[in-house]
Amino acid sequence: MAKRPERVVLATTEAVPFAKAGGLADVTSALASALARLDLDVTLLLPAYPFIEREGGRFTPVCSRPLEVALGRRTERFRLHRGELPGTPVEVVLIEHDAFFGRLGIYQDEKTGAEYADAAARYAFLSRAILAALPALGPPPDILQLNDHHTALAAAYRLLGPPAQVQALAPTGVLLGIHNLGYQGIYDAEHFHLTGLPESWMQPPGALEFWGRMNFMKVGIVHADVVTTVSPTYAREIQQSERYGHGLQGVLQKRGDDLCGILNGIDVDTWDPARDLHLPAHYDVDHLAGKAVCKRALQQRCGLDPEPELPLFGLIGRLVDQKGIDVLLAAATDLLSLPIQLAVLGKGQHEYEERLLALSRARPGRVAVRIGFDEELAHWIEAACDFYLMPSRYEPCGLNQMYSLRYGTVPVARRTGGLADTVHDCAADAQIGNGFLYGPHSAEALLDAVRRALVTFQSPDQMQRLIRTGMSADFSWDASARRYLHVYRRALQKRPKQPGLRIERGGTVTPAAEGGIDTGARIRKIRADFERE
Repeated sequence: MAKRPERVVLATTEAVPFAKAGGLADVTSALASALARLDLDVTLLLPAYPFIEREGGRFTPVCSRPLEVALGRRTERFRLHRGELPGTPVEVVLIEHDAFFGRLGIYQDEKTGAEYADAAARYAFLSRAILAALPALGPPPDILQLNDHHTALAAAYRLLGPPAQVQALAPTGVLLGIHNLGYQGIYDAEHFHLTGLPESWMQPPGALEFWGRMNFMKVGIVHADVVTTVSPTYAREIQQSERYGHGLQGVLQKRGDDLCGILNGIDVDTWDPARDLHLPAHYDVDHLAGKAVCKRALQQRCGLDPEPELPLFGLIGRLVDQKGIDVLLAAATDLLSLPIQLAVLGKGQHEYEERLLALSRARPGRVAVRIGFDEELAHWIEAACDFYLMPSRYEPCGLNQMYSLRYGTVPVARRTGGLADTVHDCAADAQIGNGFLYGPHSAEALLDAVRRALVTFQSPDQMQRLIRTGMSADFSWDASARRYLHVYRRALQKRPKQPGLRIERGGTVTPAAEGGIDTGARIRKIRADFERE
């Protein structure tokens, strides 16, 4: 058994409260905090966006001079700033490079909504900068945890970088975390020269090649020591079919022994109906009266008819195909012929926004729709609703079903990804049942599940059992962090045992350090690639 890791660096593009575009921000900060509670020395490494407040002593410079990395034939300089994650001992280090990250949008142009045209350069640079930054931050970490395609190239660069860097990182295990395989970092081959990677990697079945284009996530999957994703079921799904694997299912199958799924946790302090500062009333598993107060308050706030006996269904999130909004709209006419109310909060595809708003205008008192995001309203919906809809096409993990269970709101969800790991159909097992699951991604299957939920709603005893079972579950990050510790040990066992190879700009391969070339399979493959060229 490998030693227990002591120092972990989490490299990411988002982390609350500094920068957030989606769930990745919540996940990285929450995991970092949970690991720190297990007495690990944890550092969060992310870009220095202009909206991150660095004044007033919150961050201090790490080095007096800028650091440098190669990007294609040019040299890019950057600076580091050190601070802390508020309320925790977690170190936060910002990578300052204004040309790449001095923008208001994290991934997209704020005006056009399109991904930045230089995305390939941004993430190739970020991957190199992560490794170049590590020596300035102290001893090499035991674990470098990369997140999604934005940092994935670092898994390869740690084998191919400057000799001193490769030698220094030899003891470090590298983990790639996949949060949503629908986003892979696929870029045109015209940008290949910026990566500095072997040309053979762009020839099928090279580690970078993907139908004639570059795929950054693929490189990370191939060259990380271990790969994780955010639920056990999703880890299986992405290896089994094109629908979930998005073209990488074969690559993932080859790494199957080194791939595992660990459920994300939730912040049980922020999401706690007994203490939630957003709510009009509080309640817990043994005292549920406050939930009815929340329901009345939400109905009044959103213009829904004040009918306590009418089951209220909620949905919060991105209004996009992945979340099954197309199926929800296809079922809307039949759904609203049932005795229910519906509250929706979210933002996404313009077509879906307009169709949902039209539905609320056509059914006032029965349907409430708010376009955008409102943190307080999100908490109200979770607390007030009787049922929560998650008709997802696919769902790597999902957080809202866990928020719902904690708040005594019974999920009605499609059996996929993390939903299948956290929601247990009450018809299949009455002892652990906490919701309603259905299989096919169709309006008919969704309607059937809703009808089953309505039958249960008419039985107070059955509803109480579902509510109490859900509220008693442990979805804390502490449980997930302990699972990561096990995977970290595995990464330390799998890492290359010797320093790797140095690859010069012209393609020359030399030992990274005195003492010979790593004889590991991945290093031998890299050497063979260059010898063929």
